[in-house]
Amino acid sequence: MKGFKRLALLATMIGVLALVTACGSDSSKEGNGTNTSLEGSVAIDGSSTVYPIMEAIAEEYMLEQSGVQVSVGFSGTGGGMEKLINGEIDMADASRPMKDSEKEQLDANGIAFTEFELAKDGLSIVVNKENDWVDYLTVEELSKLWVEDGTVKKWSDIREGWPEEEVSFYSPGTDSGTFDYFNEVILEEQELVKSAKLSEDDNFLVQGVSGDENAIGFFGYAYYAENKDKLKVVPIDGGNGPVEPTNETVEEGTYAPLSRPLYIYVANEAVATKPQVADYVQFALENAGYLAEDVGYVQLPNEKYQEALKVLETLK
Repeated sequence: MKGFKRLALLATMIGVLALVTACGSDSSKEGNGTNTSLEGSVAIDGSSTVYPIMEAIAEEYMLEQSGVQVSVGFSGTGGGMEKLINGEIDMADASRPMKDSEKEQLDANGIAFTEFELAKDGLSIVVNKENDWVDYLTVEELSKLWVEDGTVKKWSDIREGWPEEEVSFYSPGTDSGTFDYFNEVILEEQELVKSAKLSEDDNFLVQGVSGDENAIGFFGYAYYAENKDKLKVVPIDGGNGPVEPTNETVEEGTYAPLSRPLYIYVANEAVATKPQVADYVQFALENAGYLAEDVGYVQLPNEKYQEALKVLETLK
């Protein structure tokens, strides 16, 4: 009888140990089904527009995966693409689709990639808070403002009754996907006004416009949303009346033609050979929606993220 009791006690202890082990194993899993003991690094660079989303994702991810170091740069969409082409980073984020020339260079270097859409943005036209004459701008007026024509641009040249004051221009740098998008839909490949001050740092543009009553600039909606107290956003008339960029107008596409998708371009080999990269991309796709909203952009329909996650599974 005593032997039986000892066996029963031993069995109970083994059962408790198994339960504790199982619980410990479960506690090493997060909601996305990945192990928290991952180590290594994830290197990202690219669009300054996408940067706030990627920064937010990286911060949340490293809280869950303390052994992984995620670095996020903002050298501009073109700069990020160049680093992806050279094999220097695991993924590039972009505020425009990849160019054919970039695809050709990646192919020449034997780098296969996959495009994932993260969110949507409304490229925002902003003026100084003290500007009380610009109530809206048409696409034609935007073009007249920003295209170089050999003259000194004054507000009075754009619309009768506006001040006879020289306009100060602040623009993203030419490596920026935001510049590329503006170039395509507003400049239509014509030369940007030569007096414009260019920078890949959107915070420099915010400071420039907020410090000059006659200034105008453009950048992603998140930077306007973050600086609403310093800037005035300009509604744009794309042919159906003036429309201000908001979550609703960007998602519906009524903020035209300045609504646009935001992307990440992932090196397939990095996903296949680096567990931390695959895990990070999964985390990004699972959380990009609400984090994009948090920093001022517009999330995609949930089905889009689910479709992207299925594509990701094929790369692992």
